[in-house]
Amino acid sequence: MSNDNQASYDSHPAMFRNHPLGYLIILVLIILPFVLLVLFREQIAGMGDFPPALLLGATGLGILILLYWFLKTRATRLRITGDEVHLEEGLLSKHHVDLHVSQIRAVRVSQGFLDRVFRVGRIEVFTTGDQPEFVVAGMPRPHHVRDHVRNRRGSLE
Repeated sequence: MSNDNQASYDSHPAMFRNHPLGYLIILVLIILPFVLLVLFREQIAGMGDFPPALLLGATGLGILILLYWFLKTRATRLRITGDEVHLEEGLLSKHHVDLHVSQIRAVRVSQGFLDRVFRVGRIEVFTTGDQPEFVVAGMPRPHHVRDHVRNRRGSLE
């Protein structure tokens, strides 16, 4: 019974594995201006104050985007503990969805090619009706959620 109180799945959406190209573009946006300033500092200094400020602004923009993305992924958490599935969303204001495994009718996992390569996916949980109760994208090991719900629901029947 003590195993039921331990979370069998506890994760936030992935950053790099969810959007690898976007992540690399942001890193280039952060690093490239510094590299340009170091390699071509004399030429850039001869152009006046605007080009260095523009390059530093691009770095600042990249850092802000990366920080926003990080906070957005940390604001979403999917946790499975025993027969309970908990979704928590939000940083300042929170939105909680708590479902018992017996309430869940279906769990749909969607993965594109890159999602399969990086082992992330979109999880849709259905209770009643045609609309999902919740949808979470970019979750690592999405099949673990589906398999856990299926196994727990089978043991309850």
